[in-house]
Amino acid sequence: MNVYKFELKRLKKSILVWGLSVPGFLLFYLAFFPAMTSSGDAFSDLMQSMDPKFLAAFGIIPELPIGEILGYFNLTIGLILVPLAIQASNYGFHILSVEERELTADFLFTKPISRTKIIVSKFLSALTSLIIVDLILTAFTVIALTAFKGDEVVELKNVLILLLSVPFFQLTFMSIGMVISVSVKKVSSVLSYSMALAFGTYVVSSFGSILSSDAIKYITPFSHFDSAYVLINGHWHWGLIWISFTIMIVSLIASYFLYLKRNIASL
Repeated sequence: MNVYKFELKRLKKSILVWGLSVPGFLLFYLAFFPAMTSSGDAFSDLMQSMDPKFLAAFGIIPELPIGEILGYFNLTIGLILVPLAIQASNYGFHILSVEERELTADFLFTKPISRTKIIVSKFLSALTSLIIVDLILTAFTVIALTAFKGDEVVELKNVLILLLSVPFFQLTFMSIGMVISVSVKKVSSVLSYSMALAFGTYVVSSFGSILSSDAIKYITPFSHFDSAYVLINGHWHWGLIWISFTIMIVSLIASYFLYLKRNIASL
């Protein structure tokens, strides 16, 4: 029984939905950039009339003017990260709890296969799904920036570094979802858990920007993988990235041992 292929096949529809909707939204959103820049001073006056702290909550900062393509892209990718976090959280809450919800544990565990192989295969199938969507997103991003930048000269190096961080960003959410799913008695609704995790951490990050609080930056992956920081500096904020990496590793190790000991409900 090839669990990896089976799980990947089960996620095929999800890959199709996320792989078309998220990059499609990015392409659609960036398509408005030429129209926005054509309005000229009217849009600039509107931005200047708003509170800078409010704008910072959406990634609009003086170092990346929204009237330039990278500034507008920073705003766009900030919105895109929310559904990407939901996707990753969905996989995290789903892959280790699906047998309990569908009462198919008897079928799985009567096969000559260890729990170690099951959890590793499920993890790799979910990771593969995330990477496929991220590759599509990368392709759409390069196409969109090239198509809508106008006469601007865009340095894609920083953009690619940012996009390279997206799988790690998602893996952080997936690992948290996994450890929660094997810690609670039963995950009855994957979507409610994943949306609470994704939107909750996003709101915390936004409040951190509004309050200019450095302390809040340490508790949410949205701040660890700060798109503006990468686009400006061309590298990750390693002091914050290591927090997510630590959370990721600890969560995956804990998920593994908790899953090995878990009494999984069946028929």
